[in-house]
Amino acid sequence: MIRISQTPKDKIIKSMKITWHGQALFQITTSQSKNSQVKLVIDPFDKSVGLRVPRIEADILLVTHQHYDHNNIKSVTGNPFLIEGPGEYEAKSIFVQGVHSFHDDSQGKERGQNTIYVIGSEDIKICHLGDLGQDELTEEQVEKIGDIDILMIPVGGKYTIPAEKASKIMSQLEPKITIPMHYALPNLKIKLDPLSKFLKAFGIKSLAPIKKLSIKKRDIPTEEAKIIILEP
Repeated sequence: MIRISQTPKDKIIKSMKITWHGQALFQITTSQSKNSQVKLVIDPFDKSVGLRVPRIEADILLVTHQHYDHNNIKSVTGNPFLIEGPGEYEAKSIFVQGVHSFHDDSQGKERGQNTIYVIGSEDIKICHLGDLGQDELTEEQVEKIGDIDILMIPVGGKYTIPAEKASKIMSQLEPKITIPMHYALPNLKIKLDPLSKFLKAFGIKSLAPIKKLSIKKRDIPTEEAKIIILEP
């Protein structure tokens, strides 16, 4: 079992910035030099999910699978480099590996394929699991993902892994920081489990959310893992 400690807001130091907009939509802004930034967006959703579609620009756009709550490519400006599946990619000095996985625990027979993305930048390694539905990762998937600093994991069940399976996959990957995603939110029309169910699995009653995560490699915890909640 991963040991979880809470993160006080004053320990977050500016560098790589991670913003969550709900569902599986993240925007990552990384500064490669004083006057150079790269913006990466993952899984933009359609307005039919019930959430406000944000106005976002990207240099790199990742889509984990072709469902309407993850593939609203037209909503993202900036003419980004588009990645839509497994493979190894490099753009703007950002390294991305797409790892094949399934949207369900029946080899994709129910909901199809899903791509897990591993993103490397600023000496920080991020893994976004998309709409993972497997009860656990295979040895090959774990090996391809490798050691990671930050894990973005679905926890709302129904269409992805539920809270108890999320805990198991965290134990497989052993991230330093975990950011839950794809759970129930006000106005969301997709029925998902609440965040509290995930936190309960770790004996946590509640965690104060932060608006965005700004972090450098030196701020990644080396002992106890952390769960960080972002405001959508």
